[in-house]
Amino acid sequence: MADGLERLWTPHRMTYVTGEDRPAEGYEKPAGCPFCLAPGRSPEESLVVARGEHVYAVLNLYPYNPGHLLVCPYRHVPDYTELDLAETAELGAWTQTAMRVIRKVSNAHGFNLGMNQGTVAGAGIAAHLHQHVVPRWGGDANFMPVIGQTKVLPQLLQQTRDLLAAAWPRP
Repeated sequence: MADGLERLWTPHRMTYVTGEDRPAEGYEKPAGCPFCLAPGRSPEESLVVARGEHVYAVLNLYPYNPGHLLVCPYRHVPDYTELDLAETAELGAWTQTAMRVIRKVSNAHGFNLGMNQGTVAGAGIAAHLHQHVVPRWGGDANFMPVIGQTKVLPQLLQQTRDLLAAAWPRP
C-alpha cells in the first residue's frame, strides 16, 4: 500500500454509518422501530438474549465492546420519565443481571451504563428508550480505537448472544 498502513475492514458498519437500514418513515412509529420488532423475531435474527415481563435484553448490532447489551422496555417510549414503576424496576434489575452475566461469561473489569435521551444527546434511536450495558476491560482503549479509529471485536455477535443467553438466569 502506498501509505504503509494495514487495514482492518469492517464493511458491516457501513449500513449503520449510511443509515441504509433506517426505515423510510424513521423510528418514530413502532412499525419501523427495531426495538419494537426484535422481540417478535427469532433469537438468531434479533440477537435477543433474554425476555422479561416488561423488558428484554438484546445485543447491540454495532457494539462498542464484545457483550455490549441493550436493556429495552417492550413499550415504545422515548423518555425514561415515561416508564411506569414496574418497567423502571425491571429495567434496573435487568441491568444488574446483565452486568452479572457479562462478568460471568467474559470477566469484565467494569462497565459503562447509560441512556442517551434524545437525538441531541447521542441516541441513534431516540424514539425507543434503551439502556446500554457496555463491558470494559483494562487496556480496551488501546491504539486501535484511539489512533486507528477501529474497534476490534474478537467474537461474532451470534456467538456472544449464545454465551450470554446460556448464562442468563431462568425464572
